[in-house]
Amino acid sequence: MKKIFIITGEYSGDIHASCVVKELKSICPDIEIQGIGGENLKNAGVKIFVDHKKMSAVGISPMIIWNHIILAKKLVDYLKNEYKPDLVLCVDYGAFNLNVSKFLKKAGIKVYYYIPPQVWASRKWRINVIKKCIDKVLCIFPFEKTMYERYGINTHYCGHPLISQLPERADKQEFFKKHNLDINKKLVSIFPGSRVFELKQLMDVFIKSAKKLQNSHPDLQFCISHAPNLDDKVFNKYLKGTDIKVIKGENHALLSSSDALILASGTVALEACLYQTPMIIAYRGPWLFYFIYLIVRCIKKVSLPNIIADKMIVPEIIQGKVTVQNITYQIEKLLYNNSYRENMINQLGEVKELLSNKNSSKEAAIEIYNEIKLNK
Repeated sequence: MKKIFIITGEYSGDIHASCVVKELKSICPDIEIQGIGGENLKNAGVKIFVDHKKMSAVGISPMIIWNHIILAKKLVDYLKNEYKPDLVLCVDYGAFNLNVSKFLKKAGIKVYYYIPPQVWASRKWRINVIKKCIDKVLCIFPFEKTMYERYGINTHYCGHPLISQLPERADKQEFFKKHNLDINKKLVSIFPGSRVFELKQLMDVFIKSAKKLQNSHPDLQFCISHAPNLDDKVFNKYLKGTDIKVIKGENHALLSSSDALILASGTVALEACLYQTPMIIAYRGPWLFYFIYLIVRCIKKVSLPNIIADKMIVPEIIQGKVTVQNITYQIEKLLYNNSYRENMINQLGEVKELLSNKNSSKEAAIEIYNEIKLNK
């Protein structure tokens, strides 16, 4: 029986990895799969070694570092001495996975990397670790394949997982009716992020911006997206008595039904792009992290639509520029300047066309299967 082990570190990686598992099992039904992950991998039939909730911490502290070191040692010992997989699949979560891959390489365990670290955006030196320790990179952006191959790294372009995973656009009238929204008003939706520190940094300025816009424009209504991984008590304490409607667990319907979006940077910007919903990016973090980011970054753009297009399509309001005045100005421009709005929608469509229509998880599964079936 063929065996693989999958390492994820957070919610999105768990989703993408579970899709690969489903494709793998359709190709090779008797494959045994264990991993570090969450509910999605578990529901896909993967035996969970450690729940990744214990890993998905943000920041740098002695406790976080120590916990990761202990887990990495426990994991490598298990893979080397007990489980002995035919292949380990790392999914996203670069800091942990790249460090573990060094020890797996020494142990003679084959390692594939699906959704590799974005070395083109920051910390480009990590590409040396990838070249040394990763047997094959399964990349999701077309420009990544060119970059990795330039460094002599074995690479396969799978296409972006969102292309096949993203649900169809929601029926706007049904969505508005379900949540008691006014179909005659424009909807602006706020996505403040899925991490507690993002709520702390962004929620207050986002809510103040919404209130100012609502006071100036009676034809507007607002919703806030509640990330499903955040506890209700944690999320609600940042709302400060606001009457803005909160919608939990319906990101895609909210993205596709909105007239404009205020987003913290992340994959959600690419999801919005694929729905061609006009948006702005507003993001800030602790100043220490921001200064570190300025040192290690390789490109100046932060949102995926802008990075993929290699030009500024979506306004990026970053760090000290995240103010109520700047946010409200950009949202008003998106909603009431028709030529500007149409131009952004068209350019978002061009970004969508740049991404492959490949089934990413199926491509990844085929590459993994082709490797392990040769393993005797």
